[in-house]
Parts: sequence; structure tokens; C-alpha cells
Amino acid sequence: MLLIEEKYKSIAKLLLSSGTCPRCVLRFCCVGSSAPYRLPYKNLADELQKFLSNDGDIAPPSKKVRLGDSEECRSETEITRDTDVNEAPQTCNLCLGILQHLCSTEFVKQIFHKVQSAGYEFQDFVFSVSLPPQLLVREHSAWLQAQEEMRRQDRLLEKADIIQLKEAYKWIIHPMISEELGVQAVSKSLFEVGVVFCHQDTDEDCHFLVTVCKDCFKPTKNKQSVFTRMAVVKALDKITDDDFVTHFPWPPSTPKTTCQVIDIQCNHASVFVAGRYNKYSRTLPQTPWVIDGERKMESSVEELITEQLMTVFQADSFNFSSSGREDVDVRTLGRGRPFAIELVNPHRVRVTEQVMKDLQQKINGTDKIKVRDLQIVTREALAHMKEGEEEKTKCYSALIWTEKTIRKEDVEFLNDIKSVDVDWPPALED
Repeated sequence: MLLIEEKYKSIAKLLLSSGTCPRCVLRFCCVGSSAPYRLPYKNLADELQKFLSNDGDIAPPSKKVRLGDSEECRSETEITRDTDVNEAPQTCNLCLGILQHLCSTEFVKQIFHKVQSAGYEFQDFVFSVSLPPQLLVREHSAWLQAQEEMRRQDRLLEKADIIQLKEAYKWIIHPMISEELGVQAVSKSLFEVGVVFCHQDTDEDCHFLVTVCKDCFKPTKNKQSVFTRMAVVKALDKITDDDFVTHFPWPPSTPKTTCQVIDIQCNHASVFVAGRYNKYSRTLPQTPWVIDGERKMESSVEELITEQLMTVFQADSFNFSSSGREDVDVRTLGRGRPFAIELVNPHRVRVTEQVMKDLQQKINGTDKIKVRDLQIVTREALAHMKEGEEEKTKCYSALIWTEKTIRKEDVEFLNDIKSVDVDWPPALED
């Protein structure tokens, strides 16, 4: 288990007496190991109380006090799952209950059932957390007070030294979710499980920043509120300490309610499928042809290809792109035109080479188009396709009627022409 340094004792006392939970106390005491955060809530609280009441035997500044020695032999998941949310007497004024009530076995089972019912294929996962922006304000207030405590010891406490709430939360909940899902949580994964928190009772904590840092909060079309995390971060970097404590005095109010979970999201990174297509029909556009809400053609190259792909990969949507395009009445022959399709949020991703061959055969079950070299590619491969669009050459053939008999000299003259300007006839006037 990790050790807490004696120099942080005054900070621990300050925070505990102001309504801060033991796990947030660990964060502001810069405890950078996951083990203490996973201790049962009551055990951790008891260990902190013992540490703070041991004034008669104070260790040197370099010495650290061990938390939870008796729990060392137990597994990380077992330690965390002993947590009884009823043992947390009040909602923490810094994490708003996230490190108290929202890392329980019951909540982890909610996440598991959400992932299981979504029907994704995945081999690992990355866990993301969306936190209310007012948490930044409350943590800034606590940091200013902790910083003042350290100055009395002629020490510094950088904001970056404090353990982020997201990190501490993941330390606690990762092993629990991993055990339920049967796969590991990693830092980078194609499959993401995300939890979105909100706390309406403290929404107004951020509002004073608008009066002090107006230029940090600008309305945007895609955001429901100007109080985004990025905007709040900018404002907190800009506001002076005196202005902050004037508008947001210490300690922050103790909320009567806990953070709510408004959404548990699952999402898989896009899969990219590429190949080449030939088009044999002169009444088939490349993409759906719709003018003023009216469909002009029955189908399109895009639809004939993606219909089968969407079924196999069970994606939410797709984006079709190709190396150039042709008119509706122009055929595409030769080796075919390169194309790529982004399948957004696919639920099925374990596709074998044989499945891709069968998929290509199904797409080719029409006389309008044919695809070849159908394969899964990386996102970077799309850039190469677009580069080829700029460098490729095109070969056109045309059937010409003439009243005059074509002589050999005429053909030689045409072959010697290096460039041709084609003048189209003017449009007919009404």
C-alpha cells in the first residue's frame, strides 16, 4: 500500500473538517498509488483518523505513514467491493459523491448490463468519464487552501501534483469492470465505455466566472451551455486568487445529493473497408441522386455496396468516399475505381478473410456493378487513395460520326495534337 507523507497532515485535517471524503483527501495529499483508494470506505476513514490523531509520535518530514497495512494480503477487487455506500455519512464537497457512492458493485453491474445488452465485439476496453465542470471550481478552491497550508511550511503544492478525480476514480473502478466484462481495461482501445455524470444542485458554482472572465465563455451552436470544461479551465487560469475567494469562499457547500449518472455510453472505433468497383449501368449514379426531396434514380453504387456491409458489420452509419467520380451515364471499366467506406460504430468487427470474400460475392450479385479486392484497411490508407485521385490519369473513349470519310492523314493529324480544348454548344434558350 502507498505511504502518505507527514507534511500533508495539516491539509488532511483541513479537508476532513470541511466535509471532504477520505479519498479526495488522498488526492490532495498527492497519494499517487491506486491501492489506498481501493480500501473500503470505512477502513480508509479509520486509518486517516488514526494518522491525524497520532500527534504524539510525528515522523520526520521524509517519513510516510502507511495506510491500511492489514489489507495488504487482499486482492484489489475484493478490497473495493467491501465498500458499503451507507458508510459514507455525507456527500463529499469536492467529488460530489463520485468516489463515495458511484464505485460500488451495484453501479459496476449497471455498466456491465449496458455493455452486454449493446452487443459489441471487443477484446479490451478504455473507460472514459465525463465530469460536471463545477467540480473544477470546487477543486480550485480546495487547492488554494491546501497551497496556503503548505506555504506555512515554506513548501509548494503545484496544482499538477494533485491526483485528478478521473484518475482516482479509474483506479477504483477499472479492476471491478474488468472482472465483470472478463477483459482488461487499457489506455488505448478501439472499444470505449463512457459514463456521463451531472449534478444539477451545484450547476451555479461556475456562474460567477462569467462576470470576471467574460471572454472565456462564448456561446456556440453545438453546445447547450457555455460552461464547458475547457471554458472553465481557461477562466480558472485567468482569474486572480483574490477575485476567486471573493466570489467562491472556502469551504464549498456540502451538497445534499450525489452526482447522477445521466448516460452510460458504448462506442467502437470505425472500421474502414476499401476496394475497387466497376459500374456497367448508364442509369446508376455513384451516390443517391435526390433533388428537392425527390429521388431521381432507383439506386446507386454507394447503396449497392454499403447495404451488404452495414448488415455484416452492424454499424450505426457509414461514410462513402472514392477516388473521383463518374457521371450517371458513364461506365467505369478497367481495373475499377478505388473506394473506401467508413463504418461508424460497428458492433461486429471480427471478420475473417472468408467472410470478406462471401461479402464481395453478395455485392456482385447484380449486373450493375462489380467490386474487387474488398478488404479492411486502416484510416491512413484513405489518405493514399485521395493522393492517387490527384495524380491518376483517365482514359476516355468516344464514338464519333462524320459525314466525311476519315483518311489516314486525318488520323495522323489527330494523333499529333498534344492538347485539345473542347467547346460545348451553348445552352438552348427558352
